Amino acid sequence: MRLLRLSHQRIIGTIYVVAMFMTIMDATIVYVALPAIARGFDIGAPATDGVVVGYLVSLAVWIPASGWVGDRFGTKRTFVFAITLFTVASALCGLSQSILELVLFRVLQGAGGGMLTPTGMAMLYRAFPPAQRARLARILVIPTVMAPALGPLVGGALVDSLSWRWVFFVNVPIGIAALVFSTLKLTEHRARAGERFDLPGFLLAASGFGLFLYALSEAATDGWTSPLILTTAAGGVALIAALIWVELHAELPLIDFRLLGSRLFGVLNLSSLFGAAGFLGLLFVAPIWLQSGRGLSALVSGSSTAPEALGVLVSSQLVGRLYPIIGPRRLVTGGMASVTITTSLLALFMNDPSLWLFRLDMFAVGIGWAFVVIPMNAGAFSQISPRDTGRASALYSAQRQLAAALGVATLAAIVGLLTSNAPLAGNVTAFRIAFLAAAALPLIGAVIAVFIRDRDAASTMRARSAEERPAVPVA
Repeated sequence: MRLLRLSHQRIIGTIYVVAMFMTIMDATIVYVALPAIARGFDIGAPATDGVVVGYLVSLAVWIPASGWVGDRFGTKRTFVFAITLFTVASALCGLSQSILELVLFRVLQGAGGGMLTPTGMAMLYRAFPPAQRARLARILVIPTVMAPALGPLVGGALVDSLSWRWVFFVNVPIGIAALVFSTLKLTEHRARAGERFDLPGFLLAASGFGLFLYALSEAATDGWTSPLILTTAAGGVALIAALIWVELHAELPLIDFRLLGSRLFGVLNLSSLFGAAGFLGLLFVAPIWLQSGRGLSALVSGSSTAPEALGVLVSSQLVGRLYPIIGPRRLVTGGMASVTITTSLLALFMNDPSLWLFRLDMFAVGIGWAFVVIPMNAGAFSQISPRDTGRASALYSAQRQLAAALGVATLAAIVGLLTSNAPLAGNVTAFRIAFLAAAALPLIGAVIAVFIRDRDAASTMRARSAEERPAVPVA
């Protein structure tokens, strides 16, 4: 029985890593391809914004609904459908003959990705009991941290050697393999089969998050004073506020904000919002500096940011072993502080002629980020019941998506404001300020992380044997 259970864990872990790596990397791999897409369709660069915005807004619409869909129709059926939709949409994106077709197919991609991420996470957390969550966190690191960093490297290689279309075609064989494996190996699970769909919650979530993410994504292009941006941002905030009120008073909410009342889950989500915003914003702005600011190729740019992923991979094994001994509070707080310091140093190494100081510092950023993401993934769901795991996963995924949009929008707005009357090339001051802003966000996350209570994560810190029990008392 133990071998069978472990086999089931490996099956779900493998499927999740492959599927999530594909979908998460897609979000950053496209950034590198946007200039080539503009040239391919003979349009201006601003006209490609819809390729990114359409995907983000579609994610915002479907992530909140994914918890209910997985619980109602079964996690296996939902996961298989999401992989199929994402893979087919990827092929259609690569075959697009106009920018309008590409944007529409990106919306389909977002629908598949929006259901895939929370459903896969819910399956993982149900398969791994709390005492094994540190081990699970090391699995989650592969797609959630390495994919965004490797996206520019893979995208740069594909764009330089083949075509922008291959940043989408590359998903097809991976998606087919994941689809076949999922169909054959996954087992079905339903948690709330008889619950009705919360239509008011879905409409408010779709419109509120969609408008707000649209405003964040387009603010760098149109400016924060644009009537359209102000209107959509204000409308999004108002609808999200209405959503929170409605869901808190609903008997069967689509998005259960009451889960944030669990101290550990709530604090980790808030800390993650700022930390991930700075981290993902850095992965967005660094390639722009290297390509537009310094005139380097997409491949060189990608190879200069990729060491961050190696840093995460190297230190994640150590952090996974420290977690049961130290607990999440000190690891997350120290990790956020480390990311703040190393990101700040990037502002000094921007013009390093050899790029090796820049690359070394990106490696150090990755080392620090592992100390953040491993404890977060290990401890976040420690007080969430199996029945609520699907909706908690949707809420956690929505937070991460909002963090990505917040980080990208903030740094893009800074660069856009400071380069409005000047070219990007050689504009060191604008990008230096952007790097420092990226460092400030995890500093806020570190302050919030101080309020984590290690005893709330005690179930995930249980040792497997007497020899492995924590030597440091749980705070």
